Amino acid sequence: MNEDLFVKICGITSEADALLCVSFGADAVGFIFAPSARQIPAQIASDIAKRLPPEILTVGVFRDEAPQRVVQTVQRAGLGAAQLHGHESAQETAWVRARLPLVIKAFPAGDRTIARFAEFGADYLLIDGDTPGSGEVFDWRLAEGVADPSRLIVSGGLHPGNVAQAVTHLRPAGVDVSSGVESSPGRKDPRKVRDFIVNARTAETEVEARDALSDEPTEDEPYDWRDS
Repeated sequence: MNEDLFVKICGITSEADALLCVSFGADAVGFIFAPSARQIPAQIASDIAKRLPPEILTVGVFRDEAPQRVVQTVQRAGLGAAQLHGHESAQETAWVRARLPLVIKAFPAGDRTIARFAEFGADYLLIDGDTPGSGEVFDWRLAEGVADPSRLIVSGGLHPGNVAQAVTHLRPAGVDVSSGVESSPGRKDPRKVRDFIVNARTAETEVEARDALSDEPTEDEPYDWRDS
């Protein structure tokens, strides 16, 4: 992932939706292999992934799956990452990460296990609501200070109307959405996808602008030639 805000659209079920998300500027698409209204076979995910630009991160989403099965599925489907969205232990997560190039480990907001995130060996920490995929927003204060923001991905109830607030409040490395940009389960709404990505990127730009402004010396501060 690059240093810009990472936008992942999850619950992809068709090539058309995957290409739609990419065309609007998504950095990643997620395929759900766990029981869900958006669950698809690994072979379909593989077929879709082959049609996407190589710079797009393709993510297989699993919940309480055997680590060996996770690795096999991701590798056979030709995906770039695994997202573990269940009660996977630190040992199981680290085992998967040792065999795959990138792993996202998800936790419910407020989970005390988040304090041990470093033990899991995952690249990114995703914080979601208590019921993943429900579209429920969690109290963002529960995600404050729980991890290095450069490794934090926020999910759970995000949609075009609130993603800017999430980016401004938490300044995460990325945002992840599924139901918040759908017209029906498993079908993405073009306008919602576009607005979600635009609003997220705009918020990121505004945050960066404010940060840059706050770093400038005020009239009360002495000039330091080393800043030039």
